[in-house]
Amino acid sequence: INERQLGASFIVSVEQLIEGWRPRAVADLQPTDLDAAFALKPSVILLGTGTRHVFPVPAVFAAALTRGIGLEAMDNAAAARTFAVLAGEGRNVVAAFLIDAD
Repeated sequence: INERQLGASFIVSVEQLIEGWRPRAVADLQPTDLDAAFALKPSVILLGTGTRHVFPVPAVFAAALTRGIGLEAMDNAAAARTFAVLAGEGRNVVAAFLIDAD
């Protein structure tokens, strides 16, 4: 991000970077972990699940959907590409990337 390499999970929007996001893997992800992303008021959240595409538990999806926010899970590379396209279109998008430091 902006010429920096991040070694821990993070959330990014067009205007803001939130470093040190708690979860490191999909298995760690709880619905309340999305609160920082919800605070950015996105229309969609792209969830980068690491090097592999893994679906989070249904409660994570429900946390977004009950707020009227779309949530799409994909591997980190796909999330980065999709974020760039949607942000370039002027969409209100947030990406949350899970980075396992191990």
